[in-house]
Amino acid sequence: MKNKILTLLLIFSFLLTSGFGCKGVDQATQEAMKPVVLNYWRVWDGPDAFDSIIANYKAIHPYITINYRKLRYSEYEQALLEAMAEDKGPDILSLHNTWIPKYQSKLAPLPAQITMVYPVQKGTIKKEIVQELRTAKSLNLKDLKNNFIDTVFDDVVLNNKNETTGKTTQEIYGLPLALDTLVLYYNKDLLNNAGIAEPPAFWNQEFQQDVKKLTKQDTSGQIIQSGVALGGSKNIGRYSDILSALMIQNGAIMIDENNNVTFDRIPPSLKDQSYSPGLEALRFYTDFSNPAKEVYSWNSNLGSSLEMFTSGKLAMMFDYAYDLPTIKSQAPKLNFAVAKLPQIEGNQGNVSMANYWIETVSNKSKYINESWNFIQFAAKAEQVKSYLDKTQKPTALRSLVSDQIANSDIPAFAEQVLTAKSWYHGKDANAAELIMGEMIDSVVKGEAKIEEAISFGAQKIQQTMGK
Repeated sequence: MKNKILTLLLIFSFLLTSGFGCKGVDQATQEAMKPVVLNYWRVWDGPDAFDSIIANYKAIHPYITINYRKLRYSEYEQALLEAMAEDKGPDILSLHNTWIPKYQSKLAPLPAQITMVYPVQKGTIKKEIVQELRTAKSLNLKDLKNNFIDTVFDDVVLNNKNETTGKTTQEIYGLPLALDTLVLYYNKDLLNNAGIAEPPAFWNQEFQQDVKKLTKQDTSGQIIQSGVALGGSKNIGRYSDILSALMIQNGAIMIDENNNVTFDRIPPSLKDQSYSPGLEALRFYTDFSNPAKEVYSWNSNLGSSLEMFTSGKLAMMFDYAYDLPTIKSQAPKLNFAVAKLPQIEGNQGNVSMANYWIETVSNKSKYINESWNFIQFAAKAEQVKSYLDKTQKPTALRSLVSDQIANSDIPAFAEQVLTAKSWYHGKDANAAELIMGEMIDSVVKGEAKIEEAISFGAQKIQQTMGK
């Protein structure tokens, strides 16, 4: 297959550069074959992760060159905003799934159809490669629902109002190449030494007993080994996602159909109208940082959850696949494993959290059609598989889930993608995350009653939602 693609690329490139084979090609086709350079900005993954996809795409469209640039996460968004303001931004860019509403006004939605030049072999006796303009329908809303994990539709489909007609339609603003899920990392040696054969599957009494067994304090009461990284904010990776997962699992409605933040309220459908699922989830979470509680296992004086885990001082933490390479490189001898996120025992459905990046197109690009054509090409199962294999990330495509579960060394990530959730669709995800942290800290420090903390937190996050 690779040899065929390479041969086709060489033949077509020769035809383009030599001018031979363009006989009979109309002016519109010649115009569409002019050289195009697409600038592509991303974080996390180096160019090698895309070598195969870009080579395969260039074999079909040799007049298109894709310049891939990897930026550091710490500089990415600022560099992106500055470049866009000066009309020097990339054609294709990668955005976190919670950033799409914030950037909507700067993005070009997926066109309903795209016209491109394709090399076509014609003739029976004398075969030749000719160039043809072909118009193909793009992925539509139904395709998106059928092909991708459920949460993708909620994250990438936004309302778009036509200023001329005043009509509002739903548009697709991006496609993911992968979809990460929140899992439980655990230190096998620490669990073995505590007589715990399996990691906890539920947030029940057994989980809490395991934490007690795994937490050790010195004579002065300082934690020297933590059973689990729960209860805090700043030194716990993805604390807001962990708390969100607990709230959703417990029955809290994070946001209603009118874009109102409601995790502090009692759902009308709940039989017991004296029970607030969001509040009780917050109470459960913060108990692990309360020295007066038996499950006390964490405080703000400890190192980060990732540092504690790689140093062998933390038995369990909750994190994503993107930190897996860091753990392996920083602690190559650490005997650890990965399990699915614990659930609430007795619940009918499972819930994990989704954390992923979406490929999209700048509305200032001169090549919107070509950019979207590449994204759709890269997101197809036959192409994206090479990216997933190189990066060891969970898939966002339904068709690849079973294969990843069967063949991955760590199947827990893929086992959860079908039930992964993402609830924040406001204009400032970073601010919302910090507000969740403030809400946690105010309870842990005793600065506010838990009822006041969760109510105030919901009100502040509401202010970040936008219209």
